[in-house]
Amino acid sequence: MAYWLFKSEPNTWGWDDQVAKGDAGEEWDGVRNYQARNFMRDMKLGDLGFFYHSMKEKSVVGIVEVIAEAHADSTTEDPRWECVDIKAVRPFVKPVTLDQIKETPMLADMVLVKNSRLSVQPVTQAEWQKVCAMGQTQS
Repeated sequence: MAYWLFKSEPNTWGWDDQVAKGDAGEEWDGVRNYQARNFMRDMKLGDLGFFYHSMKEKSVVGIVEVIAEAHADSTTEDPRWECVDIKAVRPFVKPVTLDQIKETPMLADMVLVKNSRLSVQPVTQAEWQKVCAMGQTQS
């Protein structure tokens, strides 16, 4: 299993919107960055990801699961763009902020710290476990 982080502006698509989709989940559409798209191409069914609220909140607020591997993004006719489908698994007991992540030495190499603009990014198993522990949430 691999781990990921999905960033979204909460006023556009937030954790509550994701939860409302239930087990049917939702396409993680609209990504127009080649590196982020390529990460989605690498995702497998059952992979887990952090749901991250960007903008003002800047925090990990929940865990999602990949429920459909990369396929054509329904929001464009351009065949270069693909996406995965994800569903909400559980919220974080305590959201983990970007500042907390940056202040944690073992997370210094996390992609979120080094390239915070990338909307879809990998997370190592050690990073996953540490952020889950910080958020008092089962990994």
